[in-house]
Amino acid sequence: MSASELTGAESDDDVVDILTGGDIELLGRMPWSSNATFLVEAVLDGRSARGIYKPHAGERPLWDFPDGLYRREVAAYELSASLGWSVVPLTIEREDVPHGVGSLQRFIDADFEQHYFTMLEDDETHDQLRRMAVFDFISNNTDRKGGHCLIDSDGHIWGIDNGLSFHAEFKLRTVIWDFGGEELDEAIVVDLERLVSEGLSERLARLLGPFERDALLSRARALLRAGELPVDESGQRYPWPLV
Repeated sequence: MSASELTGAESDDDVVDILTGGDIELLGRMPWSSNATFLVEAVLDGRSARGIYKPHAGERPLWDFPDGLYRREVAAYELSASLGWSVVPLTIEREDVPHGVGSLQRFIDADFEQHYFTMLEDDETHDQLRRMAVFDFISNNTDRKGGHCLIDSDGHIWGIDNGLSFHAEFKLRTVIWDFGGEELDEAIVVDLERLVSEGLSERLARLLGPFERDALLSRARALLRAGELPVDESGQRYPWPLV
C-alpha cells in the first residue's frame, strides 16, 4: 500500500489498535537521546499512526536504576491513565518490533520550539503544569527537563521521557518548582485519595518492584498530608541540562 493510500488515526482507540497490532517501520533515530530512540510509523488496515520506540536493547545500563527503563515509560502512562490526568501519551510495551521488546509511545505533534520555561510565561498553562509537578513528585521523576514538556495544537501539555522514574529512593529532579508551596487543587486531592484508597492497578503494579510500589503510594500519602506542592529547600533538585 502506498503512503498516499494511508489514512491517519482518527481516535485514541484507533491509535491503540494501530500501535498494538500494526506493522512497524523505522523512520529515523531521534536526536539528542542518550539511549536508542526511534521515530516509527505503524500501519494497520490502511490506517497509520506515528510513535516513539525505545527498545530495551538500546538502553545503556545505569548503576542506580534496574534494567529495563522502557517498562518505566509504560508505567508512567499507566499511572497517568489510572489518575485520569492524560499527562503521559499512550505508551505500550511491544515485543514484535525491529529491535526487540521496548516501549512504543504515541508521537505528539507538538510545537518543538516550546518547552516548560516558555509555557510558564502563559498563565493559561499553569493548571496543567501544577498537575505535572504533582505527577512528577509521586512518580519520583529524576529527569524532568524543560524540553520533556510538550504542548500540542490543542494546548494540551504532555510529559515525555519518563524512563527515570519510580525509584524506591527519593530522587526527584525537575524544573517544575515555580508552584512550590501552593495549595493542592481539590480535584487533584480527590484523584490522589482514590489512588491511595484503591491502590495501584494491576497493569501498573506488574511493572514495578514491591519497594517501588510501596514508595509510590507513600509519596502520594505524604503529598496529601502536606496539602501543598513541594518546595525544593536544597535548591539542588534540578536536572541538567535544564532544557
